[in-house]
Amino acid sequence: QVQLVESGGGLVQAGGSLRLSCAASGRTFDAYSMGWFRQPPGKQRELVAAIPKSGDTNYADSVKGRFTISRDNTKNTVSLQMNTLKPEDTAIYYCAARLSTFGTWYWGRGTQVTVSS
Repeated sequence: QVQLVESGGGLVQAGGSLRLSCAASGRTFDAYSMGWFRQPPGKQRELVAAIPKSGDTNYADSVKGRFTISRDNTKNTVSLQMNTLKPEDTAIYYCAARLSTFGTWYWGRGTQVTVSS
């Protein structure tokens, strides 16, 4: 089972940038599809961006053109570059991994991102 640890959250003003990183344990990182989810206050968790083992990426419409997901299989890391942040991006951001399209997601503990107006 993979273990995930996020870092890089914090407080930023609207229009600013943050870069989230997720370090994964285990020797089979490149077999996992990776994703970033977020859970705004009082709302459900939602997918922000995903990058399967093929390297193709997909994004929620709300972050397209502003966020970029990437992975480094040599370092067992996945990152989320977030630009032009908006107050509505405020949420706890979670790193997640799964081995197959319909498999179980494994979760990190999350990192708080707060965007002030």
